[in-house]
Amino acid sequence: QVQLVESGGGLAQAGGSLRLSCAASGRTFGLYAMGWFRQAPGKEREFVAAIGRIGGNTYYSDSVKGRFTISRDNAKNAVYLQMNSLKSEDTAVYYCAAGPRIATGLGDFGSWGQGTQVTVSS
Repeated sequence: QVQLVESGGGLAQAGGSLRLSCAASGRTFGLYAMGWFRQAPGKEREFVAAIGRIGGNTYYSDSVKGRFTISRDNAKNAVYLQMNSLKSEDTAVYYCAAGPRIATGLGDFGSWGQGTQVTVSS
């Protein structure tokens, strides 16, 4: 399994931007598809975005499509989530996850980070 550590969360105003980073350990990062999920207070963890092993394919939830961009740098063992035009409903803990193939389900990802808090004030 791969170890994942998220960073970059914090407080932003509505309409602003944040960039989340996820650093992965190990020399097999390029074998994993990566995803971002989020969990708001009192809600289920939900899919946000995913990217294939070499970055050619990306998936987004309808709620973030056009505002968020997922990318990866296999040379740096890192995946990123650029979040623009933030809304108060984007407030959540954001989790990075790794899995064998690009997917959108929680069960498709076997390795998870501890999460980073994103708070958007309106």
